[in-house]
Amino acid sequence: MGSEILEEIKNTIVQRLPPRVQVAKVEFEGPEVVIYTKNPEIITENGELIRDLAKDIRKRIIIRSDRSVLMDPEKSIHKIHEIVPEEAKITNISFDEVTCEVIIEARKPGLVIGKYGTTSREIVRQIGWAPKILRTPPISSEIIQRVRRTLRHNSKERKNILQNLGNKIHREVEIENEWTRITSLGGFREVGRSCLFLQTPNSKILIDCGVNVAGSDDKSSYPFLNVPEFVLDNLDAVIISHAHLDHSGFLPYLYHYGYEGPVYCTTPTRDLMTLLQLDHIDVAHREDQPLPFNVKHVKKSVKHTLTLDYGEVTDIAPDIRLTLHNAGHIIGSAMVHMHIGDGQHNLVYTGDFKFERSRLLEPAVFKFPRIESLVMESTYGGHDDVQPTRNDAEKELVRTIYNTLERGGKILIPVFAVGRAQELMIVLDEYIRHGIIEEVPIYIDGMIWEATAIHTARPEYLSKDLRDQIFHIGRNPFISDVFQKVNGLEERKDIVEGDPAIILSTSGMLSGGNSVEYFKWLCEDKRNALVFVGYQAEGSLGRRLQKGWKEIPLKEDGKTKVFNVKMEIKTIEGFSGHSDRKQLMDYIRKVTPKPEKIMICHGDNYKTMDLASSIYRTFKIETKTPMNLETVRIQ
Repeated sequence: MGSEILEEIKNTIVQRLPPRVQVAKVEFEGPEVVIYTKNPEIITENGELIRDLAKDIRKRIIIRSDRSVLMDPEKSIHKIHEIVPEEAKITNISFDEVTCEVIIEARKPGLVIGKYGTTSREIVRQIGWAPKILRTPPISSEIIQRVRRTLRHNSKERKNILQNLGNKIHREVEIENEWTRITSLGGFREVGRSCLFLQTPNSKILIDCGVNVAGSDDKSSYPFLNVPEFVLDNLDAVIISHAHLDHSGFLPYLYHYGYEGPVYCTTPTRDLMTLLQLDHIDVAHREDQPLPFNVKHVKKSVKHTLTLDYGEVTDIAPDIRLTLHNAGHIIGSAMVHMHIGDGQHNLVYTGDFKFERSRLLEPAVFKFPRIESLVMESTYGGHDDVQPTRNDAEKELVRTIYNTLERGGKILIPVFAVGRAQELMIVLDEYIRHGIIEEVPIYIDGMIWEATAIHTARPEYLSKDLRDQIFHIGRNPFISDVFQKVNGLEERKDIVEGDPAIILSTSGMLSGGNSVEYFKWLCEDKRNALVFVGYQAEGSLGRRLQKGWKEIPLKEDGKTKVFNVKMEIKTIEGFSGHSDRKQLMDYIRKVTPKPEKIMICHGDNYKTMDLASSIYRTFKIETKTPMNLETVRIQ
């Protein structure tokens, strides 16, 4: 059926394009229609024509040159350097002969694109190759290099994947869309292993596929993928809202068990979830608790991932269109908007979201074309879960740091590598720059450095204030001299034995990672302070310390040792990437249009129930709190 639809589209394209345009072939590559032509410059110079054509056929269109008109790669490199201004600082040029693209990596990609795309169009006109322009991050990122290398070296395989996917997406709808159902497979009335299964008569979509890192066994750690209606071979797509492991950590498992379909997410989410998944595998091996997948399954998921920008509409199944919107939680985090059937139903899944501007990100989007059903997180949904303002939180952090440094201590801040770490880096850089905090070394340990490098590669996803700082003022806080990367065990020992300092280290809940080692070394000295700035899940070491435990048994050199906690334990609310109770209620007040029904997820049992009843009482909207394994018909 896909081939018949493609033939119709090809005929429409040939009729609509000027006669002098020589169309060599038209293909589906995933959700996109790719036009290969012998004179691409005619089309690229008529952007309006392509926009109108895309609107008519309701597909995204990409223009590429036919191989017969491509300039020799070596000559092309010289020509690109002639066309692109030197200030763009090109770092690498490579060619993909499968897609007929030239991949140009540059420090300032905007200069390779040129005003209104003039420079990139000139590249196409002179060498034929379609430019794919990527940013070279100011901090070198091993993960970004690895992902780009994987895509480059597997270009032929990826094209086959996309062509097969294109035929699957563009198949005819066989059955009338009379119903839509969602089944909660994880992350309902709990935090961790988020997983939602959406079914229509024609499509099967998985939204998020996470793990519970604080789970005690397989039953509490992984989603319920063993339900009878979930058949891997029938799955059309997986959508990942953001990179945190409780939303993306179980994705490689699907590929281990034979999933061959696509993953949709933003570019920062793809890079960050690759980083977190690889680290998850590494930590599990070190702790002799191997996971049911390995590195090759992470690599396979990268090959099958299609990245989308915010606001980009794309077909993901014959009866479903997907749009991702900023969720304000971490870089690249997305609210998932799904247009189901021919206007029959619209579902928004918030994922984790922050309805407040932070130093790092803009607040979550609240205006949509349509919504009938909303699935919303409730991490801080209890009526007492009102957090201090960001300003008050920053003042409290400054006070704690000042007092600890005064008594000659060190400040350990266990943080999630993605989100909280970068937020704190911006805050600490500013306060040290203005002399409010004494200039002491700030040590960055664990994955934080690599995660920060990924942030520097995607400044367009950051807050407007931060973008202005980076692009217009020319000052990037992430590459400030106050931050020192920690390399290995010996450096950690030197830090612990050295002068007062601030240490940012993973993991954020002290559930493994280098922060636990720092804790062991520092906890028995009352001059030191441990500062929690993020959520501590039930069962984690972080939560036990918050509850006031003073004797902590931990493994040391293969034996269990009891550590007597004398350091100050401080929890500072207000830095969370989640909305608090007030912001959650405010979101429902402002979300446009108003949903007809709301389902609450991603919160402890009491918090989900409390938030749901408050929403119903205040807004008179039907609100449910499904349990895991429950199916709700939404249409």
